[in-house]
Amino acid sequence: MNVSRLVGAVGVAGSAVLVLSSPAFAHVSVQPEGTAAKGGYALVNFRVPNERDNASTTRLEVNFPADTPLSSVMPEKIEGWKITITKSKLAKPLEVHGRQIAEAVSKVTWTAEDKGIEPGFVQQFPVSVGALPENADQIVFKAIQTYSNKEVVRWIEVPKEGAEEPENPAPVLALSAADEGHSHGASAEETSGESSEKSGDAEPAATTTEASDSSDGTDTTARVLGVVGIVVGAAGVAYGVLAGRRRATDAS
Repeated sequence: MNVSRLVGAVGVAGSAVLVLSSPAFAHVSVQPEGTAAKGGYALVNFRVPNERDNASTTRLEVNFPADTPLSSVMPEKIEGWKITITKSKLAKPLEVHGRQIAEAVSKVTWTAEDKGIEPGFVQQFPVSVGALPENADQIVFKAIQTYSNKEVVRWIEVPKEGAEEPENPAPVLALSAADEGHSHGASAEETSGESSEKSGDAEPAATTTEASDSSDGTDTTARVLGVVGIVVGAAGVAYGVLAGRRRATDAS
């Protein structure tokens, strides 16, 4: 009875955790592939779940902050989605690699050409961005999600440290410390190249695994031989003791 009650209590607690934590995974969010280092470039994914049971997400609009403009914003093509990039003039031009940039991307819009994100599904929208600001710990994007039934959800509320999460939080990209060896000042192409080089490490990893398996096999063999040796030695000692007893009996 006690075990049954414990299992029941754990099940109720688990359900409560799922119910309470589900809103945290339901809103539009942004995450980098790897790290997003200050002053560098990164590939980020805007993750969009469908929260409705009777409508599909057919449009996503992501607004880029004007106070920390990005000189490079390049969305990846996604089958079934039309991408529109909107640029705006900057109040203060950016200097990138010795040249002045007077305008930057202020908004990227994805519009579904087919069914969009259907109920029960989630879609990621990857974008290469940079150079990331050096004097900020995060970038706040404001997203607008539109459903096939014309419903619009504005993910524009800025989360505040120490306060409860707002009902419609804006996607926030946390920035890590500048990595001088890789991300700082790197171009989008260099970042892509590093990803390709990392993918080429698969073969050495397989070799390492094989070497480890071989080493494990050698250790196992040695242990088996050691055990066999101990058993044989013990048998020899027992035989010697028995033989000695027989000789003593015969002598008496």
